[in-house]
Amino acid sequence: MKVSIRCSDYSHTSLKFLKQILLDFGIDYTINGNLHNKSIDCVLILGGDKAVRNYFHNPIDSNVPVLGINESEESGFLSQIEFKEFISYVDRIKQNDYDVEEIPRIGIKIDGLNYQSALNDIAVFPSKSAVLMEHILRINNEEVWHDSSDGIIVSTPLGSSAYSMSAGGPIIFHEAPVFGIVSVNSLNITRRPLIVSDSSSVLIDDISARLHCEVVLDGTVRYKVKKTVECTKFIPSARIIRMKKNSTTITALEKKVHLAKDLLKMPPSSKLLLKTLEYEGTITQKELVRKTLLPSRTIRLALRQLLEKGYIKKKISDRDSRQKIYEIS
Repeated sequence: MKVSIRCSDYSHTSLKFLKQILLDFGIDYTINGNLHNKSIDCVLILGGDKAVRNYFHNPIDSNVPVLGINESEESGFLSQIEFKEFISYVDRIKQNDYDVEEIPRIGIKIDGLNYQSALNDIAVFPSKSAVLMEHILRINNEEVWHDSSDGIIVSTPLGSSAYSMSAGGPIIFHEAPVFGIVSVNSLNITRRPLIVSDSSSVLIDDISARLHCEVVLDGTVRYKVKKTVECTKFIPSARIIRMKKNSTTITALEKKVHLAKDLLKMPPSSKLLLKTLEYEGTITQKELVRKTLLPSRTIRLALRQLLEKGYIKKKISDRDSRQKIYEIS
């Protein structure tokens, strides 16, 4: 058996232990190996859900299934296995004793050009918050609405329990062959989320705002857009190894309910920071002060509370080792 190890946002100690475990079990491995090599049986991704999403942003045309390994003590939706328990699953991996879930991806064209695919969602927003965006939504070339709102989100069933749900979208079970569409804070109070077939062409057209607009993939990757964004089902789907039988949809709901209860007890400053990090992605403490307009002391207290609750994490900036950056866990 041979596996390919992909590393993103990981500790070198974890990689060292992972390689030793594979050697102890007689499993050959390669680091970032060529997936067109037919001898590769599966891909192991260190770095949690974010690393798995980033891996599938690229137009990978491969049937090799992926196992996400989370270094934290809480498993994710895409990376079910915690690093400390990986050794107990190695025999099952060798025997191919696992399920493989086909997770749909969204293919994206921006102003007519093909870009990376998304696993959770694509969102179109003005480059700064509190700025309205006008757009026309067309499904299979038919106009559905002409809207003014904070932005628009198109999500896969997996992404329906992420940003889309926070914006009032429905929870979609993963087996459903559909996309969810949510207009965020529309000026039209009758505007409601839509569910469309994932075989549809979803065109967000005539995009305009006072500032330039951006397309955000899975909350992390950003591209400028001038006029149009087209979303279609991307082939092939992501193939995720499932070692555990629990329903990802139900687990997502349980975690969201727990988060909602905690948020009710949090001060407004912590809620604002969490929402800012959700929208902006990775960011420094100084940038949080500038974007939220809160005092530095308030930011420090809110960050401490969110870190203690495990809703955000702190790490060293790759650009400046003296700089701490924060992101949602």
